[in-house]
Amino acid sequence: MRYMQVLDCDVANGLGWRVSLFVSGCTLHCKGCFNKEAWDFCAGKPFTVNVQNKILELLHPDYIQGLSILGGNPTEPENEKELIPFVKRVKEYYPDKDIWLWTGHTMEELVPRKDELIWLCDVVIDGRFEEDKKDSSLAFKGSGNQRMWANVDGNFVLVNGPEDLNPVKCVNGYVVKRREDGELEFSLPKVS
Repeated sequence: MRYMQVLDCDVANGLGWRVSLFVSGCTLHCKGCFNKEAWDFCAGKPFTVNVQNKILELLHPDYIQGLSILGGNPTEPENEKELIPFVKRVKEYYPDKDIWLWTGHTMEELVPRKDELIWLCDVVIDGRFEEDKKDSSLAFKGSGNQRMWANVDGNFVLVNGPEDLNPVKCVNGYVVKRREDGELEFSLPKVS
């Protein structure tokens, strides 16, 4: 895997001060993408053990809330091979830091392929960038079709925006649950 850049004190890609990793490689090629140079899987620099260790070091200060993973597209299979073990290391070293992930794939595309990476993340923003739905007023999303999911106790809850993350509320959203047989189901939340 290769990466384009690492930002050490990012406040634009997730809540709080964060370390952000921009991976290389995306097959979706969304019209109007802000990061076209990251489409090429060969762009950027190798994601070496030294780079991974540096990111772990950057995550250490208490004021850093977590890691954000963007792209390119982190959920491309070529990227997941390296990201899954790395994110597991991040979780092991820093269990109290949150992990945010941006993907052009939707949950409906990722769930059937039993995508392991998303289940390691606390927040997932899904969906392709759609230029005709571009909206700069949206927090952490580029277009109105993109959605924010919060991983709550192993279930993904569709939230309206960052204001719903602490504590997580589900308003007219969906819940994605992992059943005992390992399959996933989408459902509307229970209304109490």
